[in-house]
Amino acid sequence: MKNSTVFDCSILPLAKVHNRAGNITVVTGNETLPFPIRRIYYLYDVPGGEERGGHAHRGLHQLIVAVSGSFEVMLDDGKNKKIVRLNRPDYGLLVTPGIWRELFEFSSGSVCLVLASEVYSESDYIRDYDEFKLIKS
Repeated sequence: MKNSTVFDCSILPLAKVHNRAGNITVVTGNETLPFPIRRIYYLYDVPGGEERGGHAHRGLHQLIVAVSGSFEVMLDDGKNKKIVRLNRPDYGLLVTPGIWRELFEFSSGSVCLVLASEVYSESDYIRDYDEFKLIKS
């Protein structure tokens, strides 16, 4: 976790199959993603101006997808920061362990889908930014 950087996080194109009836994108853990999918959740009805995230994970990998609408993700490795705008359901942001993330600028009606490598475990979270900076130094 200590050595992970924002440059280890990347946009991952997801396969999109299009026909007259609409599009479909399929994501398969250990095939599409470099990790098994053990937890899926989504954020929606985020009020204007609100932020989500504001934490890092010790061991969890995630794929974050804007399945509807758009939002921005700020990634922070303790030294470098970068902001990624997600607005297409056929692209996801791969986030590695040890990266502080904040989600913001949610458009009206946006839905954020998260595919995670592990089930929920409070001990995996780093919720205090000062503690995060100490771990990363």
